[in-house]
Amino acid sequence: MAWDDALWRRIAERGVHDAIARWTDEQAIEATERFGAHNYHPLPVNIVRAKGARAWDAQGKEYLDCVGAYSAVAHGHLAEALVREAKAQLERSTLVSRAFYTPEMALFVQALAEYSGLDAVCPMNTGAEAVETCIKLARKWAYTVKGVPEDRAEIVVCENNFHGRTTTIVGFSTEERYRRFFGPFAPGFRIVPFGDAEALEAAVTPNTAAFLAEPIQAEAGVIVPPDGYLAQVRQVCSRHRVLLVWDEVQTGFCRTGRRFAWNHEDARPDLMAVGKALGGGLLPVSAAVGTREAMAVFQPGDHGSTFGGNPLACAVAVAAMAVMEAEGYAGRAERSGAFLRTAFLRAGGGSIQEIRGKGLLLGVEFVPELPAERLQEAFLRHGLLTKETRRRTFRFAPPIATEQAELEEIAERFESAVRSVAGTM
Repeated sequence: MAWDDALWRRIAERGVHDAIARWTDEQAIEATERFGAHNYHPLPVNIVRAKGARAWDAQGKEYLDCVGAYSAVAHGHLAEALVREAKAQLERSTLVSRAFYTPEMALFVQALAEYSGLDAVCPMNTGAEAVETCIKLARKWAYTVKGVPEDRAEIVVCENNFHGRTTTIVGFSTEERYRRFFGPFAPGFRIVPFGDAEALEAAVTPNTAAFLAEPIQAEAGVIVPPDGYLAQVRQVCSRHRVLLVWDEVQTGFCRTGRRFAWNHEDARPDLMAVGKALGGGLLPVSAAVGTREAMAVFQPGDHGSTFGGNPLACAVAVAAMAVMEAEGYAGRAERSGAFLRTAFLRAGGGSIQEIRGKGLLLGVEFVPELPAERLQEAFLRHGLLTKETRRRTFRFAPPIATEQAELEEIAERFESAVRSVAGTM
């Protein structure tokens, strides 16, 4: 495709999809590889259309989406109620400076505070922004409320964490490929093992501002901590006057069978980062949510975002939460996850080493004898979109809105794919 004056004019007159319709899957992949930064290594699938739990490439091959944009597409692709809300808002306003008030943001912050059981909301866009906002809040709280000497605050984090990809966040990652060549990194973080409340308590000092962790480590291979850990962490933080910060970007909004994963135990946070599913699969919406004491440290000028809290995002996010509640997403995720876990174990037999997770966030770890590369190829061949995360673990997080008949299709395709590989070993 030659980007000459005629092409620019044609797109301006006829729209982007007039140009897209002329491309094959191969051309789209080639252009992406040639002109795009190689910060991702996509699977060789070019999705041109998606609806509900299904997606299609340009050749018309159909897939069942078990990646779900890493929990972001909880409602399914192009959920009608959310698309309708977005279209209605597009006729009113989409972006208004935070120098002014809007009714959409007013509704959003109240709705999210009520939904989460916390007091106040700072709207942002991406999950990493929400985590960074929580870090800033925790540090300022430490200096202005707890009395930590300035520039001495520490935040305790966990091994194998994944909180985003900003330079601050990758600086306290234990994954070398996320860190190498991106330093020097911001100081002020201490790392402890995940799932070990005693290690957390041992790491706390008078300068500790917060403990930041995922209730379930999704990116690390869907690692679930021991029962009681979340509540123990809450107790440690309360005992030492340390803020508890849960990163619920991937685990929040009913994904694990509760509104938030911390709801499985008595582990109410002081701050929480949320995102992904909050945008209804239509656009990026995130927020830092917290108690009044933690959130009150922000003053005008401390933090901001041009697009954070924009009317379009707020309208879609409120509708997304409303659909979750009206359609009982927490219960659906719990039932659907239990069905898939049982079906996978029955289908996989001796090929599966372990299935981890809660609700509709499952990590299927296969035995070392089954090559992950061949499993990946087999899943795609049988029309399942999933991707290896770590340790031969494939993540299954289809939309919570996935229907029972589609869950049964996922199980059937899973069995066919696994048997096609295991049968040749």
